[in-house]
Amino acid sequence: MVDPTGFKPASIAERRLAPVAPVAPVKAATGDAQVAQASTAASLTRTAAASAPVDAERVARIKKAVEDGKFPLIPSTIADRLLALKFQWNPNEPS
Repeated sequence: MVDPTGFKPASIAERRLAPVAPVAPVKAATGDAQVAQASTAASLTRTAAASAPVDAERVARIKKAVEDGKFPLIPSTIADRLLALKFQWNPNEPS
């Protein structure tokens, strides 16, 4: 016979709470290495934020080629790439 799914009153009575031990506070390390790491991370963040991750010149060339009708737009290739992105598949990797 198959047990029904859903609420079973007997299963609640079987649960027991486990005691939790108090946790000792953690002391933060304030060494020179931590300060150097923080400053390095901050400088990398500033550098990355200063420049856009987009090659504006390449974007302009592609826009110009599309406007002039010289950019090859192949619907099947676009569809394949969209599906590959959706399923996180790299068509250049061997199967």
